[in-house]
Amino acid sequence: MEYRHTQTGYLGFIVMLWMVFIGGLVVTLAGDEQGEAALAMGVASVVILVVVFWFNRLKVRVNGERVRVSFGPGWPRQTFMAHEIVGFRQVRNKWYYGWGVRRTPAGWMYNVWGLDAVELDLANGKKFIIGTNEPEELLAALRSHTALRPG
Repeated sequence: MEYRHTQTGYLGFIVMLWMVFIGGLVVTLAGDEQGEAALAMGVASVVILVVVFWFNRLKVRVNGERVRVSFGPGWPRQTFMAHEIVGFRQVRNKWYYGWGVRRTPAGWMYNVWGLDAVELDLANGKKFIIGTNEPEELLAALRSHTALRPG
C-alpha cells in the first residue's frame, strides 16, 4: 500500500493576503501621481504569490521502492530509494528552523508548517528531515516499506 500525503502551509496565504492589503493601502494613499509605487507593489505582489504558490504544499509519497518529498508543482524535490534509508525517527523541529527548504544542524529539511517531523538516516551518513502534520502515519508507512524500525 502506498502512502501519499499533501500538507498545506496556510501561513503563506495569510502573509500573501496581508501583503496585498498593505500594497493596496500604499497604492491608494500614494494616489495617481505615484504610478511607480503602484507598479512596484504589483510586481511585489506577483512575486509573493508565486513563492507562496510554489512552497505552500509539501507532498510526501512512500511506496515499496522509494520515498519522494516535493514542494508545490514538484520542484524542489528529493527522492530516496528504500535501501538508502537505514533508520528514521519522529522529531520535533526547533521553531527557529522555519519553513521551506532549510539546512539545519541535523541535515536538510523540507517543511511547510508546524514543528513535527520525521528524520531519515541515510546510508551515506546524512540525514533528511520531512516536516509533517502526520508523523505517526509517515512512520507507519516507512516501517511497512523499508522493513526497518524507528530508532
